[in-house]
Amino acid sequence: MNAKPQNLIEVENLVVHFPVHKGVFSRVVAQVRAVDGISFSIPKGTTLSLVGESGSGKTTAGRALLRLIEPTAGRVVFDGKSMDELNRKELRALRRRAQIIFQDPYGSLNPRMTVYSMLAEALTVHRLVPKAGQRARVLELLHLVGLPPEAASRYPNEFSGGQRQRIGIARALAVEPELIVADEPISALDVSIQAQILNLLTDLQEELGLTYLFIGHDLSVIQHISDYVAVMYLGRIVEIGTTEDIFERAAHPYTRALLSAVPVPDPDAARDRQILQGDIPSPLAPPSGCHFHPRCPDCEMQCTKDDTVLSRVGDSHDAACHVHAPR
Repeated sequence: MNAKPQNLIEVENLVVHFPVHKGVFSRVVAQVRAVDGISFSIPKGTTLSLVGESGSGKTTAGRALLRLIEPTAGRVVFDGKSMDELNRKELRALRRRAQIIFQDPYGSLNPRMTVYSMLAEALTVHRLVPKAGQRARVLELLHLVGLPPEAASRYPNEFSGGQRQRIGIARALAVEPELIVADEPISALDVSIQAQILNLLTDLQEELGLTYLFIGHDLSVIQHISDYVAVMYLGRIVEIGTTEDIFERAAHPYTRALLSAVPVPDPDAARDRQILQGDIPSPLAPPSGCHFHPRCPDCEMQCTKDDTVLSRVGDSHDAACHVHAPR
């Protein structure tokens, strides 16, 4: 029997609130509840995807995990070490092991630096390769992401969107990380290029043993790349499980509505389309009880009053719903 893989990342009750200031004295009058107490873990060498509508807190959660945004509360444990207990030097060393790929391949690269300068900078800062060996390492990174050697001397404006994202991936790989947070890495690319980048990420994971936190909203992409899926709504995880659990046995009405919107290539296929009414509420003033109840087709009286918690609905499948996943 194969041993269960060890968790590389464990997130416990992560909270990120942004204060809203008002008046001459900048008094705090409210809090934007961007991430409102989420917990999950990612086994080494696997991919967990965060999915949900825009404004659900996916990107904020990913950045807080790396402490690019300081969390308000909660705990992030990286390979057995609590990140909130690290000093500046220890945090810098840890960041070499955890990198991010940004959504926008146009805005995430310095237009004044050549590709060689960008990749060599990471090697210099972290003292990974002596100066004499940096060029060989840069060319190795370019080959790894499918770019020719001559790309090293060019500037970002000389590349297409897909090529720029490959450069962004190479920059993340330069410091030999174990964890990569991929923040919607294909949403700004043409459809014809998206599959190439997804296949590249999959190949790199197999070759280098990487662990991914993949943030996205396209469920067909999520199904292709993920081992585990967490569905977020208004700063909370409402359902989490294996990819098979989420796509074959979804329990939460919000998850079911998202799945019903996935295009099917057969025009004659029967569809049970579930259209949500209204927009996602403001994280400044989330609804009472279950946050999803104003848009839920299965809402009951309890849903408007009592908060929800994740409850077990399968071997490795949790959902937060009074109706379909009672405590």
